[in-house]
Amino acid sequence: MKSFSRVVVVGLGYIGLPTAAILASRGIKVSGVDVNQATVDAVNAGRVPFVEPALGDFVEKAVADGMLSASTETPAGEAYIIAVPTPFNADKSANLDYIKAAAGNVAPLLQGDELLILESTSPPGATEIMAEHIFSIRQDLRESNLLFAHCPERVLPGRVMEELVTNDRIVGGITREAAEAARDLYSVFCEGEMLLTDAKTAEMAKLVENSYRDVNIAFANELSVISSRLGINVWELIELANHHPRVNILQPGPGVGGHCIAVDPWFIVAAAPEESLLIRQARETNDAKPNWVIEQVRQAAAGLSRTPKIAALGLAFKANIDDLRESPALSIAAQLADEFPESSILAVEPHVSAMPKALAGKSNVTLEETDAALEKADIVVLLVDHDQFKAVPATALAGKAIVDTRGLWR
Repeated sequence: MKSFSRVVVVGLGYIGLPTAAILASRGIKVSGVDVNQATVDAVNAGRVPFVEPALGDFVEKAVADGMLSASTETPAGEAYIIAVPTPFNADKSANLDYIKAAAGNVAPLLQGDELLILESTSPPGATEIMAEHIFSIRQDLRESNLLFAHCPERVLPGRVMEELVTNDRIVGGITREAAEAARDLYSVFCEGEMLLTDAKTAEMAKLVENSYRDVNIAFANELSVISSRLGINVWELIELANHHPRVNILQPGPGVGGHCIAVDPWFIVAAAPEESLLIRQARETNDAKPNWVIEQVRQAAAGLSRTPKIAALGLAFKANIDDLRESPALSIAAQLADEFPESSILAVEPHVSAMPKALAGKSNVTLEETDAALEKADIVVLLVDHDQFKAVPATALAGKAIVDTRGLWR
């Protein structure tokens, strides 16, 4: 069994930092790398620059114990975990520039016997592309014993520190030796089953998991549109249908966000465009849902005699977190500002303290506390089912037009 005493984690975001912290908690010296100086400074101060329950305790202790440090420069290590963003291009294909940049910074440091793990969600073949990029820089290492693997994460925001430990882990290597080495590293903290395969299958497995969920969400979102057209309460409809022993319809919402479900299916579509018809349609159905929400607001505004003040409750992509990546709620708030330029858009997000960049340039948007926004608003658009919004009393909504995309106040 291969052992590691020094690991470098490149990318200290929602996955990289938890991974770095939990490795450090198990006695491995971890160096974190990030291009954002503010993130580096926060970690070195023992703080977490985003909301994730329990992570703060891990980071604070690891830094205090001298087991975790952060820098904008990449140091040498025995193993490297690359956990950088993989956004999509205008044509929905994967942008691998961040992976190549990270690999390019690692390449000069390599001796030829290190383990390199790509943890970023990636299209099939990305791990091989990363390896080839390194070899293009270091031709002298082509015959070395460098090991390349892909180990996708499958954790739920808000439960990351628990699920890193308890979830089963897919480990794919370009070679069997690479898969086994990656397994040995993750076994330091992972108590779930370690499932070894090749790198391309591991890459595809993560995309398939999220595409499966996207298709099921699209079914629920399409049901909500159909039900509205037919005058049916979709929440009651789904509750009744789910009494069937083999039916489990998900809950609809304003769209799909986050760094996984809203992005990953497009990587499959780009890899096999002629074959991925259902996956493409699900993505288009979910991407269209924010426009449907805007139409509901238009209809609510048409029934008012004055220019409405509109409260948009929630900007994160899911409940009780501060993650705004690909958030349909944030997109809807921005569209509302453009659609109703004479209206005041009262944006409410209890998990952020500053105006998001997507809204910062819009003069008719203000960031408000929940009670203040509800008091001022003529139209209330519920976009995220944060616990704080569940506690809103019916009296606070009296006399207001309600667009409830989560069924929170049904």
